[in-house]
Amino acid sequence: MRTKFLCVMLVLLYNQLSFAQNPKLFLINADDLQAKKEAWQQNDKEIKSLADLVISKADALLSVKPKSVMDKSSTPPSGSKHDYMSQAPYFWPDPSQPNGTPYIRKDGERNPDIRKITDAVFLHDLTDKCQFLSLAYYFTGQEKYASKAAELINVWFIAPETKMNPNLNYGQAIPGVNDGRGIGIIESRSLVELADWAGLLAGSKSFSDQQLNGLKDWYKQYLNWLLTSKNGKDEHKSKNNHGTIYDTQVVSFALFTGNKELAKKTLTESLQRITVQITPEGEQPLELARTKAYSYSTMNLNDGWFNLALLGKHAGIDLWNYQTADGRSIHKALDWLIPYALGEKQKDHKQIVSYNTSELYRLLIIAGKAYHNTAYLKQAASITKDKDTQLTDLLYKP
Repeated sequence: MRTKFLCVMLVLLYNQLSFAQNPKLFLINADDLQAKKEAWQQNDKEIKSLADLVISKADALLSVKPKSVMDKSSTPPSGSKHDYMSQAPYFWPDPSQPNGTPYIRKDGERNPDIRKITDAVFLHDLTDKCQFLSLAYYFTGQEKYASKAAELINVWFIAPETKMNPNLNYGQAIPGVNDGRGIGIIESRSLVELADWAGLLAGSKSFSDQQLNGLKDWYKQYLNWLLTSKNGKDEHKSKNNHGTIYDTQVVSFALFTGNKELAKKTLTESLQRITVQITPEGEQPLELARTKAYSYSTMNLNDGWFNLALLGKHAGIDLWNYQTADGRSIHKALDWLIPYALGEKQKDHKQIVSYNTSELYRLLIIAGKAYHNTAYLKQAASITKDKDTQLTDLLYKP
């Protein structure tokens, strides 16, 4: 009897350890991350350098005060600060009008006044902080990191007195024109990554099953809003990067909340966007028409197509190798972009800001593994290292 009891306990302990070592992740490969954790534990020089940078960043976050939608000075038209709100970044006061309204569009030129409404900044900061804290917990097992991440998540999504209502009714409003637009939904795209950061916390004492379920309930409500609201339906109809990133959010949130059928359906329908967005040569004309042509082409691949392809693995849809009858594909879009992004070809479309090669770096690292092509990794190696490329190495480099 005693022997049987010990066997049962060992099995339970093994299952607990296996769960802790293999969190449920969607963008990041859990097995690859586990291998890097083991390498860090064995003092592998390269991995230790990368992980220690993350841990150092997490240490600096342990004393930060949680932020919420309640901290903004403005109040949405609903009268409730629990509702998220933001202002359209590329709209400016009209100098020909006495009070500047209605605002006029200057594509690619960010109005600094948008930062006076803090929800967008605070939401981005939340996911950024949870990234470092959750990774630090995963690598070290120290509860202090999980505890701080759990606190931040609780304040923004769960605590009744501070949580954000699960909608973006008032996202990217244009003064003098509207109180919010479907376009504003792009501001919640970092929640795709937050699902993985929450996954890394699973099994910690500080982030209980109850809290994880509370976060998933919020995601379910927000997903329902995305699918049924006017703003959500408008964004779904968007033909450019907004439509791609809308699909990415729907797929991610569906997988995170256990709705694999919806994820698979959305991914399948997303394939139709390739015909509209990518030419047989690999150009993305809807992004190239913008004043930051190459930045938007990169973003549509990074936050859109590549994330969709990573998520597709969990729904049985292969976007990496999908190609239309006339040769349009995300693979072709990457290959078209690379020489312009690396400066090997002269940019012949507008790019009014400096191009960030760190964003291309992520694409090259992920593509190197997805297509089993070391040429992409060699191209990535030519890009100057910074904090963003180092984090990409930790999360995605094979």
